Amino acid sequence: MQGASRDALASLRQRLTALRGELPDAAALGSVAEGLFSVVRLLDREGSLRRTLGDPSLAPQAKAQLVDGLFGSQLDPTGLGLLKEAVAKRWSSARDLVDALEVLAVTAVFLVAEANGSLDQVEDELFRFARTVAREPALRAVLTDRGLDAERKQALIDGLLDGKVQDATKRIVQALVVDPRGRTLEDGLEDYAALAADVRQRTLATVTTAVPLDDGQRERLAASLSRQLGRAVQLQTEVDPGVLGGIVVHVGDEVIDGSTRHRLAEARRRLSR
Repeated sequence: MQGASRDALASLRQRLTALRGELPDAAALGSVAEGLFSVVRLLDREGSLRRTLGDPSLAPQAKAQLVDGLFGSQLDPTGLGLLKEAVAKRWSSARDLVDALEVLAVTAVFLVAEANGSLDQVEDELFRFARTVAREPALRAVLTDRGLDAERKQALIDGLLDGKVQDATKRIVQALVVDPRGRTLEDGLEDYAALAADVRQRTLATVTTAVPLDDGQRERLAASLSRQLGRAVQLQTEVDPGVLGGIVVHVGDEVIDGSTRHRLAEARRRLSR
């Protein structure tokens, strides 16, 4: 997102976080999340409605009345109010509005997980599931099969994840598999693992090493990256003997490659000149 859409989303995320303190308990945000997920599915299907609600030339009051008529009996008051705030804001495109509503739904799921103390585990489970999908093409093919209807995909997710991961993890995977919305499954999982870290005001760093890091090494690396980035860092680690030694760090689109493999490749390039 750019410009107006980015600012609108930031404002709405702040509002959602503030709502957590106004509700009787954080679990109430679960119904907010489900309501917003349902709105996202509808707006994905109904292009005319999506364009109307994202139209900056239409008065906010008119859009609020439309939202009341369509969703007043389906959403709880908190979710309905948040949706009205969303459609009243200025968006660079109608698609950005829908993307933002999905981000809010996922954020609400994560806020519930944070309240019950499971958010760290959810972050890790999303990361591990993404790596599993990347390693197992047959699993990826089934999960992304457009010929499978939503009910069959849901049954597949139930069989894979029931009793093995946190409820929040399963809900996010379900959203990405049943409603991919043009994303690859891996990209969606990566994006939302980063969003989970951001809920706790941390930056997600993916670290690849030739051998596992011990707890002390993880703590020192996290502290070093935090100093460089000026923000708390959440590490997700994976082992790849192919790096030979050293580490490779991914933070967003930035790659810090301090691996032995990279240094050897650089040496070969210099020798070949």
